Amino acid sequence: MFNHLLSLLIWLPIAGAVPVLFAGSRHPMAARVLAFMLESELELGKLGVPVKTRHNEVAPGQFEMAPVYEPTSVGSDHNMIVMSTMRRLAPQHNLMLLIHEKPFAGINGSGKHNNWSMGTDEGENLLDPGNDPHANAQFLAFLLAVIRAVNVHADILRASIADAGQDHRLGANEAPPAIMSIFLGSQLEDVIEQLEHGAASASKQGGDLELGVTSLPVLPKDHTDRNRTSPFAFTGNKFEFRAVGSSAPIYWPQTVLNTAVADSLEQLADALDGLKPADFEGLTTILSGIVRDNKQVIFGGNGYSEEWHAEAAKRGLPNNRSTVDALPSLATKKAKELFSKFGVLSERELASRVDINWERYVKVQNIEANCARDIASTMILPATAQYLGVLNSAPSSRGIAAVCERVSGLADSLVDAIGALEHAQHEAHEAGSVPAEAKAFSTKVIPAQEALREVVDELETLVADDLWPLPKYRELLFQY
Repeated sequence: MFNHLLSLLIWLPIAGAVPVLFAGSRHPMAARVLAFMLESELELGKLGVPVKTRHNEVAPGQFEMAPVYEPTSVGSDHNMIVMSTMRRLAPQHNLMLLIHEKPFAGINGSGKHNNWSMGTDEGENLLDPGNDPHANAQFLAFLLAVIRAVNVHADILRASIADAGQDHRLGANEAPPAIMSIFLGSQLEDVIEQLEHGAASASKQGGDLELGVTSLPVLPKDHTDRNRTSPFAFTGNKFEFRAVGSSAPIYWPQTVLNTAVADSLEQLADALDGLKPADFEGLTTILSGIVRDNKQVIFGGNGYSEEWHAEAAKRGLPNNRSTVDALPSLATKKAKELFSKFGVLSERELASRVDINWERYVKVQNIEANCARDIASTMILPATAQYLGVLNSAPSSRGIAAVCERVSGLADSLVDAIGALEHAQHEAHEAGSVPAEAKAFSTKVIPAQEALREVVDELETLVADDLWPLPKYRELLFQY
């Protein structure tokens, strides 16, 4: 069984929600953006990247594209080509393409939906439930192997998608929570509940969807449902790992997911070795045990709710809210044994990846903090001072005096916030180690940076447009 695993193909398309500036959202795609998307698809076609769909996404200036299913190794390379091609072509259409996970505060973030399944070398999808999933022993075996993998290695899966950009995105606005859980839909949840207590005997059917309009026909209802708050959802014949960052190469999350599932399949294969052919009662006993040991990771409700966070804690599910919380799991004994057992990474190779992740987090956060200070000091503060000069030279009135006092107070707050951010960075650099420095950036520098942004955001609504040195939010998001 395990040797056969080596010939399995892992299929995935990458659905990347990529924000492009100066375009609308839930409206017909702007002509300039459409032209950019069409040219991108043509260029990607020349490079052998099969692109299937394009459409608007929920946030202003955010759009989505999805390539066709491919083997993991090919899809990972093609994902890098997609990002580089679109970044190269966007300026030719007078656009700026952002692949940051949360480029704008207060609106939806951006990410990749990593659609993943397993197939044999002959093309059979091992996660296809068929018409009667309760009677499909092969499907149930592979499904439960994945459920166990996500439960047992939830902390490592969370670490695989951790980076600085993700810390701004995870938890709301169509981004899944930091808690790894699995959404199965009503049909499969019912089958799993039956299997917990013995053999499953029936599968729920979807039924019909009444539209309430007599002129329209009744539509079949999808029994798999949909849950946008789940980080790992079953969607018909595959799982959708919805937590991968938009700027991230997907090879590392894929490697971690494949390795975690390989661990479950090895354990399942060892258990099956002790059964006689056609011993369905023994198979049921094994699968029921997997359900009982791992059912806590199955959740179909609102992943954003505080109630779920409290419930997840009761279930013992890890909730690593930030990169600083998530990365230590890659240095545990469990992680070392997992990757070395299957020859994926030696302990030294894994340690180097952990060190690189820590260093990358610190460098990205430091660059962002330096940029914030530079923009505030050399662009926002001079513009604010110039506007104060305009107000002071205006004819005296109670209204002008009130505005002048407000802007003057914000100017003082701006200077204080710049100094506080600089001090926080200095303290972080003196932390003594890279992980300690990363923690200081997470707990001190980022809050100081957010405080600075709040002052600048308020000034943006007051300083005259002709004096403001940057495009304003409304211009970035809604002008096209």
